[in-house]
Amino acid sequence: MTQPAKIGKYEILEVLGRGGMGAVYKGFDPAISRAVAIKTIAKSSLDESELQHLLARFRHEAQVVGRLAHPGIVQIYDYGEEDELAYIVMELVNGKTLHEHLQGQANYDLREVGEIISTLLDALGHAHAAGVVHRDVKPSNIMINRDGGIKISDFGIAHTEASELTQHGDVLGTPYYMAPEQFLGLTICVATDLYAVGIIAYDLLTGVKPFLGTTATVMQQVLNQRPADPSSLNSALSPVMDQVLQRALAKKPEDRFQNARAFAEAFRSAIEASLKHDDAAPGAGLMAAAHLIDAGAGTQAAAGGGTPQGTGEQGAISLDSSVRKARMLVVDDEERILTALKSMFRMRYHVFATTDGNKALEFMKKYQMHVVISDQRMPIMPGVELLRQAREISPASVRILLTGYSDLASIVGSINDGQIYRFVSKPWDNKELQQTVAEAVTIALELAETKTAAVALPQKMRQGVLVIDNDQEIFRVAKELIGGRCPVFYANSLDDALEAMQAQEIAVVLADVQAGHEDTTAMLKLLKQENPQILSIVLTSASDAELVIHLINEAQVFRFLNKPVNVKLLKQHVEAALERYLAFGESPQLLRQHQVQKSEQLSNSSVGQKLLSGIKQLRGRWFGAGKKS
Repeated sequence: MTQPAKIGKYEILEVLGRGGMGAVYKGFDPAISRAVAIKTIAKSSLDESELQHLLARFRHEAQVVGRLAHPGIVQIYDYGEEDELAYIVMELVNGKTLHEHLQGQANYDLREVGEIISTLLDALGHAHAAGVVHRDVKPSNIMINRDGGIKISDFGIAHTEASELTQHGDVLGTPYYMAPEQFLGLTICVATDLYAVGIIAYDLLTGVKPFLGTTATVMQQVLNQRPADPSSLNSALSPVMDQVLQRALAKKPEDRFQNARAFAEAFRSAIEASLKHDDAAPGAGLMAAAHLIDAGAGTQAAAGGGTPQGTGEQGAISLDSSVRKARMLVVDDEERILTALKSMFRMRYHVFATTDGNKALEFMKKYQMHVVISDQRMPIMPGVELLRQAREISPASVRILLTGYSDLASIVGSINDGQIYRFVSKPWDNKELQQTVAEAVTIALELAETKTAAVALPQKMRQGVLVIDNDQEIFRVAKELIGGRCPVFYANSLDDALEAMQAQEIAVVLADVQAGHEDTTAMLKLLKQENPQILSIVLTSASDAELVIHLINEAQVFRFLNKPVNVKLLKQHVEAALERYLAFGESPQLLRQHQVQKSEQLSNSSVGQKLLSGIKQLRGRWFGAGKKS
């Protein structure tokens, strides 16, 4: 569709956005020299059966909002129809939607959230007093001016007391923000809009929506489940906030606030109670101590709340959204990186940051950190050394290495010495980094509650080591080094390897991975996906840093060894892997750090399907919970 020069009397300046039925333009009203926004519907985009109904709804939006005069509602100036389109002329808002701000990782403190919700409720209260229910309140329909002003837009499916355009039984709205009565097609009322505001407030305060998943999953939760108390996701919140938002999200409309003013007053009181609660929180001493890490660099702790939820698929890590905030330590010599990470995570976790590795380690000796994120290349202390010492100080912490370059020796050192959970490359993808950190937090919080006893290797054990290689050199060396302690088996193909693992319990796989050995790489990934208790040690003469990073992140490789193999290191790594395998039997929670997300693409590939048919036969069959012979 080409951009028109004029619509009605309005000059068209540019396209602001396009949708399936039309476009939104920036226009100019020459009569009064005013910039406007013009929302259009292209009649040719609609079937004849839909055209009249949707045009009636479009006119209805103009009529409904045209009589609402409130600074928190986008104003309607004009409505018109031409041969090819219908259009609404409205106030031009110079800014972005709340949804866009949240997508850009914007974070709001308690007072800012209080202002957003209060303004939103005041505007909705005005509409409700005029007999108008919005029905689709959500962040993408909330505009934020460049000066911070809040305006509600898009009353396209609004309901008025006299309207016949939306009938009993219609299901209209956006699933995450829909009240139970909307899913059930029941009567929509003022409390329906207030429910959506409760969802938005919950998200802004905790960093996670109360109900997540597919539309069907969200509907089931909305109808049957009580959301977690917000204070369980953000320890800065007072229990008063729990009472307010649980009432706003009540299943029955009559159990919610009956008008926007009552909700606004209760929410304002809950914000004030939370501000006092946060100042008096037991963790205040720890938060103050964060200033001592790197006072010269202006480092500070940031409070927030809530960990995102993940899926519960087989082999995936299920994220627990009911826990209180975890503690995260970030170490990087670039202030801009520290600022970016603190901004990204401060609403969800207690974040501590420093440019000095030594100060970070001293801080960890005093305060337990759940997740440690370190840059690799730093002048005071390399990231590999920092994570190695962090592992000694706090074994239960989950460690993530962040770096902008691919130094193979450092990458290998990070897994062999620091036992990192994931490797994150700069520049990172925000969504992927948030998911990785959320998984790490969930694992660390569980491990923090787990008491693990040291496991000594027995003189003899029945669990074996499998060597997968084109020749038998490594097999002969491994058998000489550890054959007296445990059985050592050899396979020169993946078929032989699967047959060996089906015949006896394998604790450790020693696999040669070279460029072009994609099938071996796929097997290691699927093996860890289906049987996280089996540990893999990769042997390689390749200098492919990307391959190593890939195996760290997707196959949770336990150790790397460069060829030609250092015999002493080979023995150390195999024995460490055997100890870890036996430790899984004593403390199965340790397996959490070795679980990986299921790769549908790999599982559905021809190679993946062939390997999976054999690997799935191993699941739970041989893992003997650390039994010794």
